[in-house]
Formats: sequence, structure tokens, C-alpha cells
Amino acid sequence: RFVPERMVPFSFPLSKCALWDPVPMGDVIGSHITYYRNPKLSMVEKTLRLAYRHAKQSEKKLFSCFLLGTLAVDEDGEGITLTIDRFDPGREV
Repeated sequence: RFVPERMVPFSFPLSKCALWDPVPMGDVIGSHITYYRNPKLSMVEKTLRLAYRHAKQSEKKLFSCFLLGTLAVDEDGEGITLTIDRFDPGREV
């Protein structure tokens, strides 16, 4: 689904010399991961249990962490699969 009101334009950081002409050319197009692909989420149970246990033991109401994984295009080319297989609680500082 294309949702233009939730799309945020991206820009490149400023530099002293540009490798291309920065003037926009042509019509604006949207680029979203689910526009052409059917997304699937797969998560290892051990990772989910570890994150849950860590969140329960945390004394803070707001808990932040990192869930790491891989993104792959399916063999048929019609979908993508995000496989989350690692948990990182991050650092307090």
C-alpha cells in the first residue's frame, strides 16, 4: 500500500563536492518495502523469550533494546522475509 501522508523524503548529507546534479528531475515517486512485496516476519522463539524476560526484569516502564536479523527476498521474488534471530539489550549510557 502506498501511503503518501506517512512517507518521509530522504536526503543525503551535505558535502563539498557532488557526484551528481542535485536538482530534482521528473515526477516524485514513492519507495516503500511493501509496495511491491508481501512482507513476512519470522522470529526465533528463544530470542523472543530472552527479550521478554529482560523486559520483565527491567525496572523502567519504557524498555529499549535491539532485535537483529536478516532481510531476504523469497525465491519466487514475490515476497520478503524478515528473520529476527538475535537480541541485544543495548547499553544504559
